Amino acid sequence: MDSFEINKIVAAVLMVALLLIGIGKLSKVIFHVEKPKTPGYAVELEQTTTVSSSAETATAVEEKVDIAALMTMGDITLGEKIFKKCAACHSIVKSGKNKIGPALYNVVERKVGGVTDYKYSKALAAYDKNWTFEELNGFLKKPAKYIKGTKMAYAGLRKEKDRASVIKYLNQNSDSPVPLP
Repeated sequence: MDSFEINKIVAAVLMVALLLIGIGKLSKVIFHVEKPKTPGYAVELEQTTTVSSSAETATAVEEKVDIAALMTMGDITLGEKIFKKCAACHSIVKSGKNKIGPALYNVVERKVGGVTDYKYSKALAAYDKNWTFEELNGFLKKPAKYIKGTKMAYAGLRKEKDRASVIKYLNQNSDSPVPLP
């Protein structure tokens, strides 16, 4: 290869480089964009009281459940099937031993934290109520949210029919079942 061909190759590479640099500079001149003083976009939300009041109303409605209507939805055989999940931690038989959780025989209308030979969390031990149908419904829905500080690591039962069925099954497993509301 002679020097003339090498000069052509070098000139072509330099021409491409200059062309790319020139196109870049020219595009900045043609498409000039002013950068904002503060990067990003400010999203402004409209503050209304109707949203918060409807959320408060929904919470109040959710807390006041018609337990009699809820209990009519329950089925004891379904509750027995669902309770199999609970049986990993709780026993339901008379004179049953405590497992990871306390024995649940005679639980309906028993004082919360009422099993003497079981070590409850501080939150449950301090909760000064009885396990009524309403209390069981609220607790079974989401235990950690209902009684903050409980050591029961169960997500809860979302479906009302499932909760009612489990409560009916718990009520049946008692020396003297409580009459349904």
